[in-house]
Amino acid sequence: MSITKALQDWLDGGSSRMGQLLVRREGGGFSLLHHEDAARADLAAFHDPEAAREIARYDDAGKYRPLKSAPNLRHGWELSLEGLEDLRLALDFLYPAALGAWVWRREGRLAPVDFRRTAERQTGMYEIVKRLSDAQADALAGDFCADGKCLKTILWRIAPGRPVTTLPPAKFDPEREAMSLLCAEACNLYVAAARKVVR
Repeated sequence: MSITKALQDWLDGGSSRMGQLLVRREGGGFSLLHHEDAARADLAAFHDPEAAREIARYDDAGKYRPLKSAPNLRHGWELSLEGLEDLRLALDFLYPAALGAWVWRREGRLAPVDFRRTAERQTGMYEIVKRLSDAQADALAGDFCADGKCLKTILWRIAPGRPVTTLPPAKFDPEREAMSLLCAEACNLYVAAARKVVR
């Protein structure tokens, strides 16, 4: 199934939340905004899906957001979009690759990658993460990947047969939301944090 068709089905099913976003139908198009701003009437208006790239870049304090799935999406904006393709593009800017990962999981094609495999691929200054113990990797996930720091649902394990045990069960449930943001592999920011732990 195409990503656009899956998005249409999701909307037709009555869903409207993705991460911190609220999607509203607006005539023949859509509007996107922070879900906490749903009752506000003083939102800055945007009309180009490319504006989502800038909206995703900084938090409310103007600080750069290196992790787009962090729960610090800025407030105070509304993005009006002409149709489904514009909506898809804007969502990809706000939550990169999230739609594709969601569709692939629904189709059984999303293959999680254990942290050990991710670590084995590291070279140069990141090669040191191969020495991170399972217990250290688990503790790091409990801190670094908590919902207060990242909204994604974790699908990967530390190693085959070795799950992450330092987070609540809901953090591993891909059905906890109608469209959960999915984490199939430890991200580059987790790997960078793992390097600091080993050093």
